[in-house]
Amino acid sequence: MSTLDHQPLSPLDGRYQRVVAPLGEYLSEAGLNRARVHIEVEWLIFLTDNGLFGTSPLTSEQQDALRALVTDFDETSVRELAALEAVKKHDVKSVEVFIREHLPALGLADRAELVHIACTSEDINNLSYAVIVRDAVTQVWLPKARAVVDQITELAERYADVPLLSHTHGQPATPSTAGKELAVFAHRLRRQIARVEGQEYLGKFNGATGTYSAHVVADPNADWPDVSRRFVEGLGLTWNPLTTQIESHDWQAELYSTVEHFNGVLHNLATDFWTYISMGYFHQIPVAGEVGSSTMPHKVNPIRFENAEANLELSNAVLGSLASTLITSRMQRDLTDSTTQRNIGVGFGHSLLALDNIAKGLDSVELADQVLLDDLDENWEVLAEPIQTVIRAEVAAGRSQIDDPYTLLKGLTRGRRIGQAELVEFVEGLDIGDEAKQRLLALRPETYTGLAEQLAHLR
Repeated sequence: MSTLDHQPLSPLDGRYQRVVAPLGEYLSEAGLNRARVHIEVEWLIFLTDNGLFGTSPLTSEQQDALRALVTDFDETSVRELAALEAVKKHDVKSVEVFIREHLPALGLADRAELVHIACTSEDINNLSYAVIVRDAVTQVWLPKARAVVDQITELAERYADVPLLSHTHGQPATPSTAGKELAVFAHRLRRQIARVEGQEYLGKFNGATGTYSAHVVADPNADWPDVSRRFVEGLGLTWNPLTTQIESHDWQAELYSTVEHFNGVLHNLATDFWTYISMGYFHQIPVAGEVGSSTMPHKVNPIRFENAEANLELSNAVLGSLASTLITSRMQRDLTDSTTQRNIGVGFGHSLLALDNIAKGLDSVELADQVLLDDLDENWEVLAEPIQTVIRAEVAAGRSQIDDPYTLLKGLTRGRRIGQAELVEFVEGLDIGDEAKQRLLALRPETYTGLAEQLAHLR
């Protein structure tokens, strides 16, 4: 049997790599290491700019040369770091050595001891993760999420006035419009997107147990909390002033829980579309050359929505685990977060893949208007609700003496299929005001949609 070495273990790095590749720019091991180099370089520049530890500022050319270690970070850099870590057995220490080894070529050999000075590994790691997660969310995940919600919103507008028989508990119920039902999903998803957009990305920079102990001994005249705040905020992050060795990861739990909620709503959309397709309310547009079933040629399977379901479930399994476990660290530090945070990209990857499937799924379906109308015409009993409500209003206004309208309509319609003729005969025999009677006689299932069309346009 042949051996298949070096094959991707996760489908995100194999079958679906093209879709999720943009996340790799940030949430891969290489992206993390580039961020670590970025934080180390910015700390070196910051401390020299501020004369910490008795240092003098770097020239603008020296600063540019240092920052080029980040902007020029490439496959060669990745291999260099991998070789260092193979010996050092410590990822952050390898980044420190990587920078130190490049300093002589930059004319900065005399600044070597300033690399990683007064830092614990977590000072570098927490800021690196905050930067890469922030950038992955804002540059990759959020644009795709917004695009899908815009797509749903456009469909809601298109189908705002198309009547649809509702199904509460799986049973025929008060009609709505296809647009209004889609608008509900768009509204729900928009709320979660707004929460992601308002997310804080926290960072700390305060030493081995969050006390600035080494900092104070090495430079007792500096206002270290202020130094920490200015450095963290200079990276575009929110400063966390009070931590143990680690930044407490609460912001991560908040973010992952919000994305998990977003995923859950999107999962609901996928299952509803799957159901509507199975009912014939939407039909899928065949694509030349595509095969729906290996044995049944007639089939066009709703695979986009099924794939989205599965990927949303996988995403939520990872993000939910991250949200629940990252907020716990034994006393001042343990390393359980080291492994778990390396799977952040997996959680977002499956969500991004699901978004891609939903987008393609929505592009491949169209509403079967006539099927919806036929279904409505077969369910005149849904008008029992407005009839009994109008009778009750007439009784309340003193224009009718009918006793217990609800039970009256229940006797007529519950568990029975009735048509237009039966309802017209029933309404004509009611002892109610003529204006109310004419309103009821004008009703049809497809016109009994209330304010659904108006609601479909709400933002």
